[in-house]
Amino acid sequence: MDNTLYVLCDVSGEQVAMEAAVPGSQLHPRVFAEIRNDFPQFQPGSYISLNRLLTYVNRAVDRVQLMPKGQLLSAPPDVDANLTLGQRLADRIADFGGSWTFILTFLGLMISWIGLNVWVFANRGFDPYPFILLNLVLSCLAALQAPVIMMSQNRQEERDRERARQDYEVNLKAESEIRLLQQKVDLLLQKTA
Repeated sequence: MDNTLYVLCDVSGEQVAMEAAVPGSQLHPRVFAEIRNDFPQFQPGSYISLNRLLTYVNRAVDRVQLMPKGQLLSAPPDVDANLTLGQRLADRIADFGGSWTFILTFLGLMISWIGLNVWVFANRGFDPYPFILLNLVLSCLAALQAPVIMMSQNRQEERDRERARQDYEVNLKAESEIRLLQQKVDLLLQKTA
């Protein structure tokens, strides 16, 4: 007496043994979508035979392989595409303010300022010792430079968040491809067994 359970393959319309069929709920979303393209009535509770399933797994894998390398699940917006004049200026000022060029230039200007007032004008120049005007200039520079650097750091954080989102999408795509390949290997192993 044969105790084999049979189910209807909703793709071919044939009766197949339960162990030779897979329900739609266990399929990878890409494979399920491929089946739905040909059979819109296919549901998560529907069954497909292993023979027919292999065709759709191959199709889904082929579609993934045909995607351009590095293509993401959704097109990432360009963070720097619509910058305002103030944002572009803040980025440039922060880039210059955090460079050796700025440090050496500023050091040269301070030494020149002090040298002019102490040695050339014999401490009777436009800013004699204790250099009150120089202190005022340095304070103003620090007061203006801090918010500009903070604006630039905020922009950098936006870029970092966007890169993290893109990395996440790439990882999702890789995981999806691995699952498809695993499903294909499982089907091939079931066919040969």
